[in-house]
Formats: sequence, structure tokens, C-alpha cells
Amino acid sequence: MVVLCLNCGSSSAKYQVYDWENKDVLAVGVVERIGLEYSTIEHKASGKEEYNAQFKCPTHKEAIELIINMLVDKDYGVIKDVSEVGAVGHRVLHGGELFKKSTLVTDEVVEQLKTVIPLGPLHMPANIMGIEAARKVMPNVPHAIVMDTAWHQTMPPEAYMYAVPYEWYTKYNVRRYGFHGTSHLYCAKRAALLLGKENKDTNVIICHIGNGASVCAVKNGVCVETSMGLTPLEGLVMGSRSGDLDPAILPYIMNNTGMSAKEMDTTLNKKSGLVGICGHADRRDVEKAANEGDEKSKLAMAMECHRIKKYIGAYAALLGRVDAVVFTAGVGEMGPTIRKGAICDMEAFGMKLDVEKNRICKCRNGEFEISTDDSPVKIFVIPTDEELVITEDAVALMNGTYDVHTNFHYSFEDASYVNKARAKGLVKDLEKKPELKAILALPKR
Repeated sequence: MVVLCLNCGSSSAKYQVYDWENKDVLAVGVVERIGLEYSTIEHKASGKEEYNAQFKCPTHKEAIELIINMLVDKDYGVIKDVSEVGAVGHRVLHGGELFKKSTLVTDEVVEQLKTVIPLGPLHMPANIMGIEAARKVMPNVPHAIVMDTAWHQTMPPEAYMYAVPYEWYTKYNVRRYGFHGTSHLYCAKRAALLLGKENKDTNVIICHIGNGASVCAVKNGVCVETSMGLTPLEGLVMGSRSGDLDPAILPYIMNNTGMSAKEMDTTLNKKSGLVGICGHADRRDVEKAANEGDEKSKLAMAMECHRIKKYIGAYAALLGRVDAVVFTAGVGEMGPTIRKGAICDMEAFGMKLDVEKNRICKCRNGEFEISTDDSPVKIFVIPTDEELVITEDAVALMNGTYDVHTNFHYSFEDASYVNKARAKGLVKDLEKKPELKAILALPKR
């Protein structure tokens, strides 16, 4: 049996195919430009040549049909027949307060998801289109939804409520929901394993730093605070999102420029953050420009690091005891400059960064410890694996064994767990950079 993991955006559909019996990734890919004049597909199957082509995909239905055709293709495919797909897991941005854990898809569930669209108008319509399209293409296969917000449902009211009129919560569901939950779940449980502690005894701060970015405070194995809010706009300085700002700025600028609410929303989500400061969203471009003397790029990097550090310090205060700080996602895994700027000079909090370990740590195929040997708080770099969480939730739901994460055991919580694709990649990485071996973090329970 294979499990298909789907992550549908407004004009894209990312996918991964997982061999459940052999516990291995068979293929990954993405269809982009859905609904435009032509669409493109990038398909990478294990042991086969990468495939790139253009097709007509006016809707997500055609895009998912294209994905299925690629999976069974005689030259580039990984299965013989679509009947080998035993379950489909869908990543969904927002569950509101309706969905506190992953669930199987029914017609009723789809209708309930539609009521959450106002809380995630940029992402939810595409998520739902992907679910509906996949169910049409594969009507006899169990489909499961895994919400980015579900992990954060353990936050107490003092953390998730905003100090605004209470009826905004009761009438319009205004509260902090948090996002990147699937990533935070994976990293929290891997960090506990690396620390040699049980989840219920573990306090960690997780920094998911990518184009979108968030910080999560985990106390006794569950989320108690996170930086994103009603939407993924709040919190850190991101690639194109502003993060925290004085709300009075919005009416001030709108009154001075005549900008509409929709234009303001677009500006804060797509034209702010690093792009707004220096014109670049990709941290590699920002760092390159900064190294070449561009003052705005230097400022953008300093602002991002300052904001991350501020959240780490605040969450350390909330937790009282911190066992580890974790960096994950694209920048968190591959950005030593941002990591250094975010956590240097934090010795007062027990966080001692080893500058040399941090410098050499640029690898997505292993877990690494970049703190000094005598650091009271460990600093880890853990490559996230949201697709594996989605896959395991989908299979458990299909088998009737699923439960909330505090009552559920994932394969990656075992010391014996091995990500086969990453293990192969790590061998090659160590051949190129043997110094990485000295900073590998290994399970302690």
C-alpha cells in the first residue's frame, strides 16, 4: 500500500508518495500554474530521472489526474495501478475551533471546512478544491485532513485570546490559532527523543523559519503559546509578511493613501517582511546583498534575527525551564547566519551557541546539536517532516487507531526510526563534509 500526501495551494498541488510497508518515500513533485494558460509538473521518483513538462490543468481536478497519471507512468511512475493508493492525506491550513485533530473526510466535513474559509481566505479555498478534486478522482480511497492549527489547540485561554471586545470571539471566532502545527509536532517529539526525555517531561522552543515563520513554546510535550495568530500574518518578520506591528498603522496609512482593506491585506501578506525592507524574500539573496554592502539587506537580516530572539526570550520566561531550542524548516535548517543572529548572546538564558558547529551545520539529511558541550539548554537543528505526520495520521484514521497526539505514538518517536531517503543523503553529505559527523545528534532513549 502507498499513501498519497497532497498540499494544494491556490495555483499549485504538491505531493508525496510513501510506501507504507517499506517505510520509504517513492516520489515527490509539484504541479504549478493551475488555472493558467499552461501548467507545469516537476516529478522526482526514487531511482529515476527527474521529469518536467507542461500540461493543460484548468482546475485542481486535472492537476490531480495528472499526478495520478505520473504515478502509474511506465517510465517515471512508482506504482502499477491507482488501486495501490490505500489512503490520501490532505494538508489543510485552518481548522478553526471545529477541528481539534485530524479526521477522515466526509461530505459533512467538507461543508464544515467551507465555514472556516473566512479565517483563511488565501489558503482554504485551494485546500478544499484539492480535497474535492482528489475525492472525485479517487472516490473509493479514504481521505484524511490534517490541520496546521490542530497542534496548537492545547493553548490556554490566556494565550489564545486577544484583548478585544469578547463578542469578537463569540460572534466571529477571533482568537489565536497558530500554524505550522504539523512541523512543530514532529520537531517536539524528535527533540524529546534526542534529549532522552519523555514528551510529557519536555520543554522546548521550536523556531520554524522558512518563507513563513513561527515560534512555538512546548511545555510538558504540548503547545502553550505560538507566534502566529488568527492568520499566519502575526509574529516573526517573514519573507513577504510583516509579522507583529502596531495595529494603528493600518488606519493611519489607509487614511493617508486611500488604500482599501483588501489592498492593505495584500500589502501586509505579500509586499512586507523582508521584501518590504530590501526587496528580497529568499534569505540567500538577502544575505548575499548584505555581504555586498547593501544597507537595507543588512537591516532586514538584523530585524528578522531581533524578532526571533525576542520571541525565544519571551517563551523562555513562559516555560520557566527550557530543555532545548530547535531550529527547523528551510532557513532554520540551512541558515547558520540567521540562527547565529537569533540565539547568540543568550547565555543568561542558558543557551550557549557553538559558533563553529553552527557554521558547518548546513544539511537537511541529519539532526544536529549546535550548542556548546556545557550549554544547559541544548540547541538542535532538526529537519522537519510534515508529510510523514500527515501520512501516519491518514493511515491511523483509516485503520481506526488514531487519537490526539498525547495519546498516539508515531513511528518517528522510536529510537530505531530511520528516514531511508535522508539516511542515504547523509552518507553522501558526510563524504563531502566529514566534519558534520561530530555534531550529529542521536536519540538517547
